[in-house]
Amino acid sequence: MPITEILKENAEKYGADVALVELDPEKSFRAEITWREFNDEANRFANFIISKGVKKGDKVAILMMNSIRWLIVYFGVLKTGALAVPLNFRYVTSDIEKCLKTAEADALVFGSEFNERLEPIKDMLSVMKFAVCTDDENTPPFAERFKDAVAGKSAKDPAVPLCDADDAALYFTSGTTGAPKAILHPHLSLMTACVTEQKHHGQTKEDTFLCIPPLYHTGAIMHWFGSFLVGGKGVLLRGVKPKTIIKAVSDEKATIVWLLVPWAQDILDAVDSGEIKLEDYKLSQWRLMHIGAQPVPPSLIHRWLVTFPTHQYDTNYGLSESIGPGCVHLGVENVDHVGALGKPGFNWQAKIVKEDMTEAGNGVTGELAVKGNGVMKCYYKNPEATAEVLRDGWLLTGDMAYKDDDGFIYIVDRKKDLIITGGENIFPVEIENYLRANDKIKDAGVIGLPDDRLGEIVAAVIELKDGVTSDEAEMAAYCEGLPRYKRPRRYFFEKVPRNPTGKIEKVVLRERYCKDTLVNEQLKR
Repeated sequence: MPITEILKENAEKYGADVALVELDPEKSFRAEITWREFNDEANRFANFIISKGVKKGDKVAILMMNSIRWLIVYFGVLKTGALAVPLNFRYVTSDIEKCLKTAEADALVFGSEFNERLEPIKDMLSVMKFAVCTDDENTPPFAERFKDAVAGKSAKDPAVPLCDADDAALYFTSGTTGAPKAILHPHLSLMTACVTEQKHHGQTKEDTFLCIPPLYHTGAIMHWFGSFLVGGKGVLLRGVKPKTIIKAVSDEKATIVWLLVPWAQDILDAVDSGEIKLEDYKLSQWRLMHIGAQPVPPSLIHRWLVTFPTHQYDTNYGLSESIGPGCVHLGVENVDHVGALGKPGFNWQAKIVKEDMTEAGNGVTGELAVKGNGVMKCYYKNPEATAEVLRDGWLLTGDMAYKDDDGFIYIVDRKKDLIITGGENIFPVEIENYLRANDKIKDAGVIGLPDDRLGEIVAAVIELKDGVTSDEAEMAAYCEGLPRYKRPRRYFFEKVPRNPTGKIEKVVLRERYCKDTLVNEQLKR
């Protein structure tokens, strides 16, 4: 059934119970909403956009920070039969414009934090069916106020006929050329995420899920879907400081928390230093900590389980093309196999394949392929890119891996040059192209360097033009034009090695700089 039916059922079963809590400790802000209010507000927003001419199959982009209203908008869009199009809140103006065009967006809902970034493309927004700013007091002239938009609208369900096969959402990733690709998922994918997540982690109505990562990321919203399925409470937290997270767990009585590696590491460091005294908080109800979105150092988990010996732990693997986490997971019962990616998730298949799609034997490295109801329909209006990764229902993940004799899958390397820093995917070519636009730069190569906290950091190898000079400070200032998470942390100045066909020899760069980085880190210790 369409995922919107779950919200409707939760409103009927648990109407007066709290569905969502929003926390912003820096602003001393806390808000909550019941399941009935959640459903009513989603219906009001749905009826508003229908009044604006939005119909089944249209696309409504969402550019907002995490909030209760984000989810109201998301489900309001789905209730109309339109497609929700979540956008990365780190996008700069050119990224936003590119994604709106790629998705063929008919409308945009945004927070006032993005006013300046949207100003240069206001003419583009003016031809849409609507542009709504969710922060009423800071609504720019080129948009409507959310409060006015939904005022007086009916809380009755619009009752648009929907089925599992209907398109539901477009999630963005980046291609190897730096151009964003829109991933098309039907309602069946969203329901698959709900069921898989709940089966893996056993959420009940009594659980409270603390959600910290951005909701535009499938790794956040799809984990929350497990609690959503059973009517469990969700807490949306802004802020990733160790004390902020621990206090939220304590105050909101959270039982499940999904973390990124750096956040988990920061919490452990704060405990070890005495900054956090665990006895000052109510944490006995916290039963599960799980991690995904990037490689997880086994040493981190061993350390975590010493500090929190009663916790269950799970590693989750997925990608936006497979509706986020869960197509492969370790399983809370397999903590003795920390270091492995895990086994196929509930209702998923996984195998390691050679170039000809035949299955590799145990212990043989090949590409990880997954299959299940959560696999995307396609890259939206991009048949060439779709054909590269979809083969008879199997999704080629681009990750190189092997399977042991017990069926556990281990990631070896990435087939493409993807860099994962703090859970965010970065494709080097986008940064390389940006660097090459600098008048002083002749060539540039970007790689990921190992980092204990973020998994990887971005490093740029820069070849300057003859007769010019530059340094790290100048390059860092230039790269402020990039989103913060894409900015290089290290700069090296030398000739960029290329092979006879003109391709950058990334293997040479990794061997040279990754080795040096590891040696330097060991010397520091």
